[in-house]
Amino acid sequence: MIVSTHRCRVLQGTVRYTATAAVSEKTAAAAPPPPPLAAAAAAAARGQASAADARVHGIVDDISGLTLLQAADLVAALKARLNIQEIAAPVAAAPVAAAPAAVEEAPVEEKPKEKTIFSVKLESFEATAKPKIIREVKALIPNLNLIEAKKFVESVPKTIKDNLPKEDAEKLKATLEALGAKVTLE
Repeated sequence: MIVSTHRCRVLQGTVRYTATAAVSEKTAAAAPPPPPLAAAAAAAARGQASAADARVHGIVDDISGLTLLQAADLVAALKARLNIQEIAAPVAAAPVAAAPAAVEEAPVEEKPKEKTIFSVKLESFEATAKPKIIREVKALIPNLNLIEAKKFVESVPKTIKDNLPKEDAEKLKATLEALGAKVTLE
């Protein structure tokens, strides 16, 4: 995707023309040429065209016959050859009168957003409840065999599940605490 902008400036009898295009490859081939420059045409109509103006007018006609994609390539080549850098457009200053109005308004107290997604973390467990917790962890985590579940439970503190809604996380916490584990929600 290429951006399309056409600018014309007449400085001391010289027409400067820059163009970039904002179309896809398909539309660029079918795009009509840009309209001729009004300033150069008006000068030629008034009879003020000199030899230099005729040459510039010929260049403008040649550029006008280019597709937008070709014009964009021309602009890039000219920028490279003439060592022209992009100039950022000036940003308008913020209105100063808006600041006092904001001060007059009463500050709105924002409540902190309630957390809705939790991670369930196994902190510790009772030694007598270890086999039950291992079986529950094996059932909760897919693709865990009994040995991996045992190693998982023995390496506490560990996160059992991530990104659970509040209701599911509280159910899981209640289930594990009923078995004898200490669980936290983060």
